[in-house]
Amino acid sequence: MPQGASSIRRLPRFAAPALALLIAACSGPVGSQAPSLDPSTDKLAQVRDRGTLVLWTDLEYPPQSFAVEGATRAAGTTCSPNEKTAPEVSGYDAETGKLVAAALGVEPCFVVTPFDAMIAGSWGDRYDVAWGSGALTVDRMERLYVTQPYYSTPASFFVRDDSPVSKPSELAGKEIGACAGCTHERYLRRTLELPGVDMEWLVEDPQVVTFNTEVPGLEEVVAGDIDAFLCSATVGRAAIDDGAPLRELQEAAYYTQKTGYVDRDLTLDPTAFLAAIDDAIAALHRDGTLKNLSLEFFGDDYASPAAGFDLDAVGQVVP
Repeated sequence: MPQGASSIRRLPRFAAPALALLIAACSGPVGSQAPSLDPSTDKLAQVRDRGTLVLWTDLEYPPQSFAVEGATRAAGTTCSPNEKTAPEVSGYDAETGKLVAAALGVEPCFVVTPFDAMIAGSWGDRYDVAWGSGALTVDRMERLYVTQPYYSTPASFFVRDDSPVSKPSELAGKEIGACAGCTHERYLRRTLELPGVDMEWLVEDPQVVTFNTEVPGLEEVVAGDIDAFLCSATVGRAAIDDGAPLRELQEAAYYTQKTGYVDRDLTLDPTAFLAAIDDAIAALHRDGTLKNLSLEFFGDDYASPAAGFDLDAVGQVVP
């Protein structure tokens, strides 16, 4: 924690299995790895045998993920009763998960749990993979496998549109909000490590105010209760598009690669599963699908900056 920083925590506001095996048997090698076809030992084989890809989601995080109003469950779904089906969920993260499930030849199913529980790892097999706009960080790689990034965004400071502040350095000593436990809080406390990045700390001695999610924090900026909020530019810009009287400071604090996560506590071999996911994401970059999704949900192309990221450079060891 930087000298002079304080922590003020706000209260929260509140396919059939046989077919899947046939797909696996006919697919041959995935990436550089061939699946064992034994669902008791291999994660990719388990997913294909089950016929579903269980995806983590947060339905209160548009445009990344949200519940589709008026949607009904997919007919003939094999998702469990406590899982959302494809028609019930949308957003950039959700649609990415659906496309990867299609590449694996299985049905996407969605499970809702808190973000901080997801990034903590030790999922207990509640879901297989998470696309939750989570950043690729050194700390998270200790608990989670990371996949090929699917988009990249700046982390920006947002102030009231009538604030005299014009650059981050003018926020020194002021109350700045961030989501609890995320990269933005860690940045303000100067504990954030991004692989291969030399961090530049733009604000001296911030008074850190944490929130469970970004929306109430941005609302406190609007109300004048805190001076600024640090979050992904996509989130703050969405609030502005919805009419919030906020302004984004021009100088970004840092940029993150948004990655998929897979639990390191898996009891099954994750090698072929991770290779299959990376192959699917790379293909979605090559054909422009992720770029078009980004334009659809964000109005900007955040996918292309992630397309050329060298995942091998982060030194991930699998398993």
